[in-house]
Amino acid sequence: MEEKEKVPVSIITLVVGIVVTIISLWAGQNHNLLPEAASEQAPLVDNFFDIMFTIAIGLFIVVEGTIVFCVIKFRRREGDDSDGANFRENLPLEIFWTAIPSIIVICLGIYSVDIYRQMGGFDPNGTMVAHHHSSSHQQVAQISGSAIAAPLIADTEGMESTRVASKYGFGGNPTQAGKPADVTVDITGIQYGWLMNYPDSGVFAGELHIPVNKDIQINLSSQDVIHSFWIPAFRLKQDAIPGKDTQLRFVATKIGEYPVYCSELCGAYHGAMRTTVVVQTQEEYEAWVVENTFAQKQELNQAIAVNTADLSDEEYLSPYSQEVGIDSEILNQIHSAYH
Repeated sequence: MEEKEKVPVSIITLVVGIVVTIISLWAGQNHNLLPEAASEQAPLVDNFFDIMFTIAIGLFIVVEGTIVFCVIKFRRREGDDSDGANFRENLPLEIFWTAIPSIIVICLGIYSVDIYRQMGGFDPNGTMVAHHHSSSHQQVAQISGSAIAAPLIADTEGMESTRVASKYGFGGNPTQAGKPADVTVDITGIQYGWLMNYPDSGVFAGELHIPVNKDIQINLSSQDVIHSFWIPAFRLKQDAIPGKDTQLRFVATKIGEYPVYCSELCGAYHGAMRTTVVVQTQEEYEAWVVENTFAQKQELNQAIAVNTADLSDEEYLSPYSQEVGIDSEILNQIHSAYH
């Protein structure tokens, strides 16, 4: 009886390689594991993640597929109590499984360094604001936004700003070298909230408002422990370190509201240290700045409502009497009847 002609191992390997490559490429482009990308920097990180995920899927299939194949192919048959073949070494295989991962790691390392460079990681482009606080403190009584989870004590007086060189954080890309940002925000992390200070307008807030398609620079600092300012939709994360200013510089590309987290365990209420970044049109952003500038500069009884304690009875009732058609003479009669 003629023995069946076997398919060459090289052909089988080629077919398996093609199938694994197709599956890996498809999975790498259709994983849907990342949130919506909403900044100019996000595609850089997304492309790198897609490549790593593609490679990881390919390696997973090869490694796990080999294990499953060996379990089936070389399983113990019934009645076979003999020892398996004795293999001491296989130099080509050892070179293969050492060289391939090494090449992959080196290539990914070079690629990641290039992305880090494009995002301004090596040179945050010069300068950022370092704050020197006086010994006086005042309690922040009104902070717009919903990020504050505990009573907040912040330095809002006696600040002096000094331009210092920074080597920490993500600055602008190389084409932005030396260019000032369109909007600068000083953000201070405290247990357990983020304080947003807009030095150009004097606005304090508990959530980050920025205009779309504008160059934004965030100067980060911390008053107590290490925090980490993380905006998943922007693919940006930077530590806020006590005594060491850091920065982020980016451009938001989509209007909307995106969550901000502290991604560094900072205490018992770390999970509540959240806020929102609100990306608005330029007109909406300017209106927000004007609204908050007015609200924070006025006296409380002027900004919120008229202080009724300072009004006479006639002044207090005048708006209501006009609405119901009562003239001043009738109003005076009513007033006299009850006094």
